[in-house]
Amino acid sequence: MATQIKFGTSGWRAIVADEFTMENVRRAVTGIGRYVASHNSNGAKLLVGRDPRFMGEAFVSEAAAILARQGVKPLVIPDAAPTPAIAYAVITHKTDGSINFTASHNPPEYNGIKFSTPDGAPALPEVTKAIEQEIAAIIPGTNGAGTKKIEGGEVDVRPAYLKRLAALVDIPAIKKSGIKVVFDPFWGAARGYSDVLLRENGISVATVHDYRDVLFGGHAPEPEGKLLDECRAKMKETGAAIGICTDGDADRFGIVDQDGTFIQPNYVIALLFNYLLETRGWNKGVGKSVATTNMLNAIAEKHGVELYETPVGFKYIGELIKQDKITIGGEESAGLSIRGHVPEKDGIIAGLLCCEMVATRKKSMQELLRDLFGKVGSFYPVRENFRLTPEVKEKFTRKVAVDPADFAGRKVAKLVRTDGLKLILEDGSWVCYRMSGTEPVVRVYTEARSESDSAKLTEAAKQWVLE
Repeated sequence: MATQIKFGTSGWRAIVADEFTMENVRRAVTGIGRYVASHNSNGAKLLVGRDPRFMGEAFVSEAAAILARQGVKPLVIPDAAPTPAIAYAVITHKTDGSINFTASHNPPEYNGIKFSTPDGAPALPEVTKAIEQEIAAIIPGTNGAGTKKIEGGEVDVRPAYLKRLAALVDIPAIKKSGIKVVFDPFWGAARGYSDVLLRENGISVATVHDYRDVLFGGHAPEPEGKLLDECRAKMKETGAAIGICTDGDADRFGIVDQDGTFIQPNYVIALLFNYLLETRGWNKGVGKSVATTNMLNAIAEKHGVELYETPVGFKYIGELIKQDKITIGGEESAGLSIRGHVPEKDGIIAGLLCCEMVATRKKSMQELLRDLFGKVGSFYPVRENFRLTPEVKEKFTRKVAVDPADFAGRKVAKLVRTDGLKLILEDGSWVCYRMSGTEPVVRVYTEARSESDSAKLTEAAKQWVLE
């Protein structure tokens, strides 16, 4: 029986040689090709790219052949490329979208397919559902390797994308400040991007993990604090003011302050939102997923701009960027983009904007955060994942379907079901529960207004799962 291919919040991902096989790749690409051809019968074309994962080149080659067989012109990106650079190329080359072989921050045994639409944004659910139906309708034996001569071409996405970044980030201000930077691409697709742009503009930058490793050092290519010791060591060695990091496909960011402290993504998004409002003159709001810090709410209120809260999945924030409704949009899982840029997560521009902010404000990230706390109050967000037994999962699923009037002795002031269950308590703190769609895991998000209350709320949120 054929594997059911389903697209989640960021495409389809699976373990290589388990479900992510060449046969299933052929089925997925055939479905995408059929969908695209049905919406453009006059010269449809797709960009085909990848991150540096195992067998990426083979998957790209096979996809190009299958698309050509279906009358869709493939434009192949020969080197590993960041997801945001591919998104920008979709817009500048006016293609019908892109197929990107990437598993983003997932462990090295995974690969995946992300499909983006002609606007450069991640495909919305109605599009991925239509593609899934195309895949399900494929008759076995009719989605074989492409045999038609490929009439497409190759596209170097880097020059135009770096030029766009230079237009959006104040690179001269970073140079003028004289700060030193460390860049960690995590062996990923951003190699030769952030550091090259800075170095070519006379900014001192040192790079770690600047070579291909399909095993990503033996762990997931995720720029979390616990995995950034080599970045910290290089910062100490060079006297860098900031460390900027990206994940496997460079759609997520990680920021390390000058003393080695990891700055959690919630705070990075908040700092950049406030900074862009103060420096760009944009009177636009902010987009955030339901699980992202309410510090953004406070900043929006302070500046008198709109707040938009979305389900988890950057495609929803991408829609707000396309409509020019927001200054910045972000998710607590380290994804953001800004006004006038791609409607896709961009870990590269996140790091560069943090360099600009530190350079122009002449303060560390933590100093800037303390300043912002002084303006809008303090916020302490926490995220934890809990693996559930089948019995606990069944019981908890029933529990979150009911609207509770109180939580851990506190009155529930507002209940939000935009995505999962979010309980906003009468003191302004909140708890959010989201079940994973792929494994027996519940994601638990909490936010309190003091560190001591944060610890209590997080423990209460954990106990509520197990009660």
